[in-house]
Amino acid sequence: MSGNIEDALRLLRRGTEEILLEQDLVDRLKAGRRLRVKAGFDPTAPDLHLGHTVLINKLRQFQDLGHEVLFLIGDFTGMIGDPTGKSATRPPLTREQVLENAQTYESQIYKILDPEKTLVVFNSSWMGEMKAADLIQLAAKHTVARMLERDDFQKRYAGGQPIAIHEFLYPLIQGYDSVALKADVELGGTDQKFNMLVGRELQKHYGMSPQVVITLPILEGTDGVQKMSKSLGNYIGINEPPDEMFGKLMSISDVLMWRYLELLSSADMAVVAGWREEVEKGLNPRDVKLRLAEEMVMRFHGSAAAHRAQEGFLARFSRGELPAEIPEARLRVPGGRAPLPQLLKEAGLTKSTSEALRLIRQGGVRVDGERADPGTELPAGGPYLVQVGKRRFLRIWLD
Repeated sequence: MSGNIEDALRLLRRGTEEILLEQDLVDRLKAGRRLRVKAGFDPTAPDLHLGHTVLINKLRQFQDLGHEVLFLIGDFTGMIGDPTGKSATRPPLTREQVLENAQTYESQIYKILDPEKTLVVFNSSWMGEMKAADLIQLAAKHTVARMLERDDFQKRYAGGQPIAIHEFLYPLIQGYDSVALKADVELGGTDQKFNMLVGRELQKHYGMSPQVVITLPILEGTDGVQKMSKSLGNYIGINEPPDEMFGKLMSISDVLMWRYLELLSSADMAVVAGWREEVEKGLNPRDVKLRLAEEMVMRFHGSAAAHRAQEGFLARFSRGELPAEIPEARLRVPGGRAPLPQLLKEAGLTKSTSEALRLIRQGGVRVDGERADPGTELPAGGPYLVQVGKRRFLRIWLD
């Protein structure tokens, strides 16, 4: 295997869960032709966050190696509703909702992808032309038994929960997309593995070489526990203001920082390994986190905005007063909002709400670097960085 192929594989393996089959990928890279690399996005929400960019970054790596990206917006499948990871059927979107959400994708993805090597396609282009007889022929190429191998279908079936017939069509249509696009490689999250393998099988049925399937991990949100999601309030949107993006990245745990560096950063892993050694020898992990936050803000907002965000962050937190390790807590807030004095007491930062009020009135309490006032209420979400006095810090999530 040539050095160039080895270098390409090293790059493409980074941050992946599986490559099925890796030998197929090696053979196609050796052939030296431009590969068609597919990834599908259902326009269920118009805004992209850093969790989405794990996949988009990998697409960009393929582009940097000279290959073409097929950015598939599943406007047809979006009207079906993929039940992946759900215990019940997800309501389908209307045609109007699908198109409205799809319109925002291009302006966002070109912050990462090369427009000259990106083909944006909609699967309604071929599925909308398919007749009922064609769809029945497609359905004949897969069995119910194989469909029930899919984990979420299996669990719902075993639990007596309903599975609608149209849900079986989703993997078939996603798989047929690979046939229609003559995809050489398909990328997706680990939750899409079954659907992408259906694509391999369908390509065989249609006399094609089966696509290589590459699965990528689901990125944890800022809480470090659940997957990044706007609905969970633990996301970092790529269109968020620079200061907000920078602050959220600085709020992640020191452990999560290394995972973000592997999956989001363009820094060479040998360089990241060097940073890890420096931390083990005493470097403040915050210094590494600053590099991560600066890179992410620079990628989506430019170098000037990244510099201003970093300066603003350091100014707010008095240049070095943040401890290397900040304890964390998760509290429940009935009603969706909670008065700050009550939260300080429940979190153990003060002995009573009266003490909390006194400290707030004295200017001794800050939330995300801003001085709090007695009437401050925090809505569910987070994380919030709460500082009491000079040395007491707590990162709080509110449910």
